[in-house]
Amino acid sequence: MLMESNGSSNRRRTLQRLRCSVKNYDWGRIGCESRVSRLFSRNSGLHIEEGKPYAEFWMGTHESGPSFVLENGGLSLNSWIAKNPNVLGDKVVQKWGVNLPFLFKVLSVAKVLSIQAHPDKELAGILHKARPDVFKDGNHKPEMALALTEFEALCGFISLEEFMDVLQNVPEIAEVVGSECVNQVLHINNKDGAEKVKAVLRSIFTHLMSASKDVISGAVSKLNSRLNMESEVRQLTEKEQLVLLLEKQYPADVGVLATFLFNYVKLNPGEALYLGANELHAYIHGECIECMATSDNVVRAGLTPKDRDVQILCSMLTYHQGFPEILQGVPLNPYTKRYLPPFEEFEVDRCILPKGASAAFPAVPGPSVFMVMEGEGTMHSSTSFEDLVREGDVLFAPANTDVKVTTTSHLHLYRAGVNSRFF
Repeated sequence: MLMESNGSSNRRRTLQRLRCSVKNYDWGRIGCESRVSRLFSRNSGLHIEEGKPYAEFWMGTHESGPSFVLENGGLSLNSWIAKNPNVLGDKVVQKWGVNLPFLFKVLSVAKVLSIQAHPDKELAGILHKARPDVFKDGNHKPEMALALTEFEALCGFISLEEFMDVLQNVPEIAEVVGSECVNQVLHINNKDGAEKVKAVLRSIFTHLMSASKDVISGAVSKLNSRLNMESEVRQLTEKEQLVLLLEKQYPADVGVLATFLFNYVKLNPGEALYLGANELHAYIHGECIECMATSDNVVRAGLTPKDRDVQILCSMLTYHQGFPEILQGVPLNPYTKRYLPPFEEFEVDRCILPKGASAAFPAVPGPSVFMVMEGEGTMHSSTSFEDLVREGDVLFAPANTDVKVTTTSHLHLYRAGVNSRFF
């Protein structure tokens, strides 16, 4: 909806409203329980289908889930940018061509996503050329998840000390990988270099993920029986409780065993986790904002009904060990925090405004995408009409556009843009 105020006869439509896409993957929250479903329904005008999973709300130019510019006859955002490359800014065009370098999403996770990693640019190019039906593009996919609710994930490998502890206290894993692999880990000492540790970790993980279905099924069954018996005489650890939950979601899956090898991360609302290329992870539960380089490449190896590429995954991982960095956001003003991952393609701002408050987003040399999560207010730039905005509205702001937001009620919105450190 537009509001034209006095003296605005020379103003034009600078902020472009977008109609965005939804993904109904089976791990998504069902019907109205999903924030994704509510955002998509508000954004598109379509009814929510109860009983249907709503997993991801996509805002961007990727061909697997494109957005469309409402004021330009339903032209795709990608096509509109191609006709108006100046909206990206000169430096963005020089670096990435006439392409929006980031993809913005909201995720509603009811059950665990696959154990996965995203290839770096070199591997992505190779995979896309060899199997374009599976690997949809040749780009890398660093990403960041910013929690909307309490959000749980598996991310990266546990420390060497924890790894030794697992091999000594989870006999089902030791049995699958064999005594030789176990002894390799237990005999590592402080004098051994990082490359040797990485090689041993790679060897054990590859043995585990490559084991036969029958071997894994037997091991998971033993693990499940043991933990259920032990739960009657002791309090299970958080990781053990998680393993039992995942076993219910994916019985006899190798990912149930592999979970012991990964960091179990719990984010509070407003905390963020970032993941580089070739870093192993799996989202477990909760809702989040997600931003990434414009790509849809995923290599999977467990906790999924989809095709798995075990050897590719095991060979591509960094095998970095230790707990990941959690971003708390850097305050820009009393209402806005910025989350800056170490990737050029994107950053995310989180803005929570009480009734009657205003926040300014100064002009930047690259494009931005704004998404209203909750509430109502107005949004405009110095050269644009004033827009009434509410939950589900998504707007594209061209490079060098200042944006001001004012609330008529509590307003909760997010902005994705090219990383400020790039400029």
